[in-house]
Amino acid sequence: MRQRQALERSIAGYKKLEREFDDAKTLIELGASEDDQASIDEGENALKQLAEEARRQEVEALLSGEADGNDTYLEVHAGAGGTESQDWAEMLSRMYARWAEDHEYKVSVVEQSAGEEAGIKSATLVIKGENAYGWLKTESGVHRLVRISPYDSNARRHTSFASVWVYPVVDENIEIEIKESDCRVDTYRASGAGGQHVNTTDSAVRITHIPTGIVVASQQERSQIKNRGIAWAMLKSRLYELELKKREEKANAAAAAKTEIGWGHQIRSYVLQPYQLVKDLRTGTQSSDPQKVLDGDIDTFIESALAQKLKGGDPAKVEDID
Repeated sequence: MRQRQALERSIAGYKKLEREFDDAKTLIELGASEDDQASIDEGENALKQLAEEARRQEVEALLSGEADGNDTYLEVHAGAGGTESQDWAEMLSRMYARWAEDHEYKVSVVEQSAGEEAGIKSATLVIKGENAYGWLKTESGVHRLVRISPYDSNARRHTSFASVWVYPVVDENIEIEIKESDCRVDTYRASGAGGQHVNTTDSAVRITHIPTGIVVASQQERSQIKNRGIAWAMLKSRLYELELKKREEKANAAAAAKTEIGWGHQIRSYVLQPYQLVKDLRTGTQSSDPQKVLDGDIDTFIESALAQKLKGGDPAKVEDID
């Protein structure tokens, strides 16, 4: 049923493009015959918008990987740098949540570790919707922020790093064997804002898979049993994603969240001062409106990275931004 619904949506999307293309073409022809420049301009603007939508549908049609249609987990980890990096990690988490909401995906926080003064040390989101993993899978990597720090009384420019790690949610039909003897399970008190809703029991669960070093955690439920179930499902997804990466001969992918979060590893730079620019270092795609990007408008970056990856292009050699 899910495959059928996806196919029906694809066909409906194509027919809508075809219909709107004919309407725009007719409008331009009528405008030309009646010397109506306003109608011609309206038709040409419609064609430009259709071209963008056609490009997006072309990329979506290429999302044919084994797990591309699945829901996805998205982890954000702050790099070195204390409060500044932790604030940047929270900004990234918000950016992806806004992107998901704009695309009518469901977003929930599985685990979040608050920073000492502001921001977050880490967070795990689960994003549910068709092709959620397929769209977001190229977002894994280190993201770099350059700005005047609001936490610096001398108003100096700071560079901060945070890593993003994306892996698919796997369903019950995919069998992943996990030996309990290979895992260490820890329970701890869930963190929160305090007040009457503060958790007073050790309900949060963290599982470490010793052979791979993968660590997952859940604290979204008040029940330790429910959090344990969520954590096991996350571990299953991480191991499945690791197997997918092995098939792609990317043996170092499993250590992405543990890679040094700093210079030389970034995939995208977000510069707020001394100028305004967001630049993807793999594709060269850029935007001069960082605030719009941080509010979730990242489709251009996602689509260009996917198109490059899915069509077999090599990453562009782009000079870093000072």
